[in-house]
Amino acid sequence: MTDAASDTLSARTGPARVGVLLVNLGTPDSADANGVRVYLKEFLSDPRVIENQGLFWKLVLNGIILRTRPARKAKDYQKIWNNAANESPLKTISRGQSDKLAAAIADHDHVVVDWAMRYGNPSIRSRVEALVAQNCDRILVVPLYPQYSAATSATVCDEVFRVLAGMRSQPTIRVSPPYFDEPFYIDALASSIKAHLATLPFEPEVIVVSFHGMPQKYIDKGDPYQAQCVVTTDKLREQLEPEPSLLLTFQSRFGFAQWLQPYTDKTVAKLAKDGVRRIAVVTPGFSADCLETLEEIAQENAEIFRHNGGEQFAAVPCLNDGDAGMDVIRQLVLRELQGWI
Repeated sequence: MTDAASDTLSARTGPARVGVLLVNLGTPDSADANGVRVYLKEFLSDPRVIENQGLFWKLVLNGIILRTRPARKAKDYQKIWNNAANESPLKTISRGQSDKLAAAIADHDHVVVDWAMRYGNPSIRSRVEALVAQNCDRILVVPLYPQYSAATSATVCDEVFRVLAGMRSQPTIRVSPPYFDEPFYIDALASSIKAHLATLPFEPEVIVVSFHGMPQKYIDKGDPYQAQCVVTTDKLREQLEPEPSLLLTFQSRFGFAQWLQPYTDKTVAKLAKDGVRRIAVVTPGFSADCLETLEEIAQENAEIFRHNGGEQFAAVPCLNDGDAGMDVIRQLVLRELQGWI
């Protein structure tokens, strides 16, 4: 390269930087039917989420689901909405995770930290482009899903590489692996759960460990998600001994196909019917509290438990952007940045 060409390149790009992009699932931009409709359309049109995107599904999606479901789900979002910031708690927490990570690794002044949602805003495209515009020629993508699934972690990669496909000059990409069995993650979960249980006015007889559900057929095709959920629960059980017994369940099923079992709502109801009066529910598959934890678990399942005879119910918060949660993200990111910083 000639000196003139080198000078031109330097002037255009400036000092090379390293980008870190934290990615979570997504959320509507507004807690109304239109906002939820836009979000659901993007989410349910992803072939990683609904694998059969044929004509029948498109008719069901556009003719039924997007006509009826948004108004109902909007009411659920309104129950948990951060009205002060006019955004979902997931956005508030994700921003906090990004800001706190940036502060925690501030001594690496050539590292730029940002955050995105796989569905909704800020989009992966917008944040990858923003990092590139800040001279990041290397980007670490961090899907904030402890357990890998094609419907979560893999679709983040799909979208990142779709963005790169339109770039002539691409940044180098790394993707952090799932961390379902990492000691620093298990330790953080255990310490967080113990700390929350210590604040309760009761001692739970059972701890329900609830993960997001998935169609059974996805597992049958080879998705490792269920196996990783089992490993996380087993390691958590070891750390919490001699705490109350732990029950692994799956929540948030959709449609009529068989999903991973046992189902959280049915388990909660059965526990109450069987005479269990005090339970706590933890959700270690979520890195941040969202609709599925704040509304489905803390409100819907609490009501199910009490309706069937249960008395005291506690939903343990996710790791979020608290000290334990941020330590997990920091350790993961610094490990995966080795050789770049």
